[in-house]
Amino acid sequence: MKFNYFFIIIVLLFSCKSEEKSKKEKVEAKFVVNNQFKEILDVTKLEGAILVYDLHKDVYYSNNFDWCKVGNLPASTFKIPNSIIALETGVVKNDSVIFKWNGEPRYLKAWEQDLTFKEAFQYSCVPCYQEVARRIGVERMKSSLAKLNFGSMDVNETTLDDFWLEGKSKINQFEQIDFLKRLHNSELPISNRTDSIVKRIMVMSENNKYVLRGKTGWSVRGEENNGWFVGYVLIQNNAYFFATNVVPKKSFDMKFFSKERKEVTFKALDELKVLGENESFVTK
Repeated sequence: MKFNYFFIIIVLLFSCKSEEKSKKEKVEAKFVVNNQFKEILDVTKLEGAILVYDLHKDVYYSNNFDWCKVGNLPASTFKIPNSIIALETGVVKNDSVIFKWNGEPRYLKAWEQDLTFKEAFQYSCVPCYQEVARRIGVERMKSSLAKLNFGSMDVNETTLDDFWLEGKSKINQFEQIDFLKRLHNSELPISNRTDSIVKRIMVMSENNKYVLRGKTGWSVRGEENNGWFVGYVLIQNNAYFFATNVVPKKSFDMKFFSKERKEVTFKALDELKVLGENESFVTK
């Protein structure tokens, strides 16, 4: 009888340990280091991390998961939640609303014209979205951000129209992907109408094989440039989310910074064969 009890205890202990080991292995399997991502960045003379999440497999891929956990200013990636809040509060009625140019010189020539809300998003018009933020106001901005759970934004009367570009606001790459996943799954506390409009203005390219939604971002602190490219690819019954955050090395030619944030991301997606064998994303 004693032997039977002893045997049962041994079996239970072994089962518990096996179960714990299995759970641990399952968790570890969700984070895969991809050294090819590092090579892509090295060749391009950029430092940072590319983070890709395969929704179907529930797997994250990156060259540097530690970098992915560090918060940075969201820069123009904030135009995604800013657009949501603008539509939800009624500050902007739809994506056809016109933002009039006042005739004053702007940082980019593309901004020196009347722009629809959709065009303002796609041209990443900073003055347009600063106007949006001022219309929303501090209290509505803060309460809306609390509901959306988009990183840690530092919003007050003095930072209202630039808190995503300067100051203490921050979001990391995992948080970016979490937000995009909730948007894709229509899990954000927003109307179906807002959900539909924002997803529409985020489309960068689409064909009969895939739909690509995304947004770039670029912030500057002193002499340090920090670049983002976030979004997701819908292909067949799967979605691949990405959040790239990079800084240029000293030898990098800054005239290519805007383009290379996207290029390295597409190369990483190609490395994972998101589109299949021998197929690549067409980049502009």
